[in-house]
Amino acid sequence: MIEFKNVSKKYPNGTLALDDVSLTINDGEFVFIVGESGAGKSTMLKTLFREEKITSGSLIVDGYDLKKTPNRKIPYYRRKLGIVFQDFRLFHDKTVFENVAFAMRAVGESAKSINRRVPTILSIVNLQDKVKSFPNELSGGEQQRVALARALANNPSIIIADEPTGNIDPKLSLEIMNLLIKIHKHGKTVIVVTHEKNFVDYFQQRVITIKDGKVVDDRVGGMFDA
Repeated sequence: MIEFKNVSKKYPNGTLALDDVSLTINDGEFVFIVGESGAGKSTMLKTLFREEKITSGSLIVDGYDLKKTPNRKIPYYRRKLGIVFQDFRLFHDKTVFENVAFAMRAVGESAKSINRRVPTILSIVNLQDKVKSFPNELSGGEQQRVALARALANNPSIIIADEPTGNIDPKLSLEIMNLLIKIHKHGKTVIVVTHEKNFVDYFQQRVITIKDGKVVDDRVGGMFDA
């Protein structure tokens, strides 16, 4: 479970990026977070990653109190998260297999486990025939699927996708969104930050709207105001 309770984040320059935010995301939910540029969405994600510490309030994720958790424990906390970035962040000198395997090696998985699990993950995102390809040999949609596979590598309980369709065309965007829905149906908590109103309306999931650092709407069923 993810619980923001009266969370505020104020940067040293005085910017109040989050202002008394309270919300709960239960295990296994699919949630869209929407809002205009500068609304506070990125800061919300950074507090979830613990790239930024909250200024006041309480933020608890799967039992971790992120305001109080010492830095030495943050790498263990982050194993609970699978992050999908808009800009893919792939290693261009590594194959598809190696990009996904890298995330597993980073947490000490054995070669046997990696060799068994990576093909399974790649089959989930329909890339089983691209294991030896390099990122520059893939389309934008395929690169985003590699990023999604890497996010799944260590079987996290929470998947966070930051504008996952921002750099690919509409047809491929729908494919990525359908994969996220598929992953959600396997019991994962999925949080998607997006500007894509059409997808939000189409998939009819919970939508949290952020404006000026505040939650201004929280509903199920899409239809947020652009």
